[in-house]
Amino acid sequence: MNSSTLLLFILITVCVIKTLDCKDSSASAAKKKLQIGIKKRVDCPQSSKTKKGDFLHMHYIGKLEDGTEFDNSYKRDQPLTFTIGSGQVIRGWDQGLMGMCEGEKRKLVIPPDLGYGSSGAPPKIPGDSVLIFEVDLVKIERRDEL
Repeated sequence: MNSSTLLLFILITVCVIKTLDCKDSSASAAKKKLQIGIKKRVDCPQSSKTKKGDFLHMHYIGKLEDGTEFDNSYKRDQPLTFTIGSGQVIRGWDQGLMGMCEGEKRKLVIPPDLGYGSSGAPPKIPGDSVLIFEVDLVKIERRDEL
């Protein structure tokens, strides 16, 4: 094999490897899913678990993957209140808080597409950020399903 053929072979090989790397990384990014971990389990009947339309009172700490805290309801001494399943919070919360009991604590690892996406929530949350929340369900108020 002469030097120009060898050089062409190396260039083609590098291009193929780079293309595969890009496809693999974009495929793995697309495969990232919401992760739900139970930090404190509470037994309650199915009828007492959160469902679409419930009005929730949640305490939480929100962090980026590098550990930077971007929000903390405990510091305000005021739980966040919202109706679950109505789009009032990010989709990762609407999905990750279903089926919880009062007093239960969870850890949610939320991929960008279920959080703030490529735009982020400046200045504290950059675009394409994975969000990590420690959540504590303080109270459920029953509402009719949406």
